[in-house]
Amino acid sequence: MADDKKYEYSVNEMPPIGHLVLSAFQHVLIMVVAIGIPIIFSGQLNETPAFTASLVTFSMLASGIGSIIQALRLPYLGSGYLCPNLCGPSYLSLSLSAAWIGGLPLMRGITIVAGIIEMFLAPVIQKLKSVFPIYIVGLVVALVGISIIQISVTSFFGLTLQGDAIRSIDIFIGAVSLLIMVFCNVWGKGFVKIYCLIIGIFSGWLLALILIPEYWQNLVSVKNSPLFAMPQFSTLLNPITFHFNLMIPLIVIAIGSTLKTFGNLLAAQKMSEPELNEVNFVPIRNGIVADGLATTISGLLGSMAVDTSSSNIGLAGATKVLSRWISVVAGTIFIVLAFFPMLTNALAHIPKPVLGASLIFSGCFMICAGLIQMLNENWDQRKTFVVGIALFFGLSTAFLPSLYARAPKLIQTFFTDPLPTTTILAVILNQVFNLDILYKKLRKRD
Repeated sequence: MADDKKYEYSVNEMPPIGHLVLSAFQHVLIMVVAIGIPIIFSGQLNETPAFTASLVTFSMLASGIGSIIQALRLPYLGSGYLCPNLCGPSYLSLSLSAAWIGGLPLMRGITIVAGIIEMFLAPVIQKLKSVFPIYIVGLVVALVGISIIQISVTSFFGLTLQGDAIRSIDIFIGAVSLLIMVFCNVWGKGFVKIYCLIIGIFSGWLLALILIPEYWQNLVSVKNSPLFAMPQFSTLLNPITFHFNLMIPLIVIAIGSTLKTFGNLLAAQKMSEPELNEVNFVPIRNGIVADGLATTISGLLGSMAVDTSSSNIGLAGATKVLSRWISVVAGTIFIVLAFFPMLTNALAHIPKPVLGASLIFSGCFMICAGLIQMLNENWDQRKTFVVGIALFFGLSTAFLPSLYARAPKLIQTFFTDPLPTTTILAVILNQVFNLDILYKKLRKRD
């Protein structure tokens, strides 16, 4: 085992088979949360249960393939970090627009192009080393955790739709689940500490089954699902189309998704290789290429676009289990689960408050790890205004979405989400506020 002060299992270490499978299953429990994205998508289109099942299956296949590719560290492909893929919300709105305009063929087309754009952006990210000083890297890592606040807190309160009523019992279940995870992680030893998330999820699930009859009824209804089912591979022969009038919003969203992946990979690198004094952009570049390829594969399969998972990275940091082989096994388990609808449906019925607790637990580590890295440098007024102004406007996109919906098109293009907006502003402001230093350096050369 590696040094306990740094990690239980290091990034290249192969855990014993039992720990490998159980740790992978712990990550699968978080990945299952993303099954809700294709279900929401199908519901918005009023599609049939058969279409929904097929979309979930192919989305799981794409997520599993992406998780494996990301971890294997092939030549020019894959970061080699524990950074699984899942269906993220980044492309949901544009995918819905495409499906309303041109059906599944157009959705497949924009997803494929989005992945290609991300792969083309990967070398550009590597060349931007000078514009990402350590404090901005820390800011990006913190924002990766901040980006899951909305989905984690709404789930913690048991909400599915915006107008749903909040029940005290859901809050109680979420709070108990979260406290169990935290207690196991802080005061637990060995098995209890490493598998704090599994212990918390199943304890919270059992509590929900005891206190709320509907959770038990939902779980019992799973028996009507087939144990094994083959995906409808015939759908792969369906046409693929593309409309160039969607190109501009697609580029903007692809850039935002690339920046999110960049932030996730930065966080994964910081946790996996804490001895690095500066960012190693080679695995970051290769990881972005892998994420773009996974997005393209999801389009070819006809699934929802996949993305790297912030929550899984947070879990790895919290448990100090960072072996990339866990991502390979988790991806394999996710692929296998795609062929077993009964098991998938059972995991999909984990109570929302319990899932929300698991996301909050994972996100805490991401936010604090980023803040520690950001504030670890000598601070000055320039950094105060770079970070402060970027956060003011970046976070305002989450607090005031209706305001930006009324803003000019140019503003709407770049002010979309806290992570990409804050990152772009921080990079620009860092350059602007340090122009005098650059000027002095150029004068000295002369």
